[in-house]
Amino acid sequence: MDPSKTFEPKNEILDAPLHEIGFEISPQKITGHFSVTEKWCNPFKVLHGGVSALIAESLASMGAHVASGFQRVAGVHLSIHHLKSANLGEIVHAEAKPLNVGKSIHVWEVNLWKSDNSSKLGNRILISSSRLTVKTIMVVPEKIKDAAANLIKKYAKL
Repeated sequence: MDPSKTFEPKNEILDAPLHEIGFEISPQKITGHFSVTEKWCNPFKVLHGGVSALIAESLASMGAHVASGFQRVAGVHLSIHHLKSANLGEIVHAEAKPLNVGKSIHVWEVNLWKSDNSSKLGNRILISSSRLTVKTIMVVPEKIKDAAANLIKKYAKL
């Protein structure tokens, strides 16, 4: 099955929390933005590095899930470089793109950036750069065959 031909936008069903904060999901990339709130900050009022890692893993895993034809996937390695900070109240943009879509392994790159408001050009300032290796074509155990139906019921409150 070629997911790029059969994909219908189902953002709300696929990942309700990502949909809630404005992310668009497709087999080729996932893009979106969010505002840095107090819940997402460390004690110094900047975006917590763990949140950047959470966003990276979520975006890449969801992208691999869609690109693999909605198969069960699992992240096996995450590498993240924290380059700059994002302060409380700033808008952070995110984009995940596949670097390699293999039969059983995908590699996704996820970049988070903020806008440079001091520049007339509106340049991007890279906050973090990540790579996630994802295992695909995983067998779904018999006892959790109905997990897809229950997936919608689980909402993360970020």
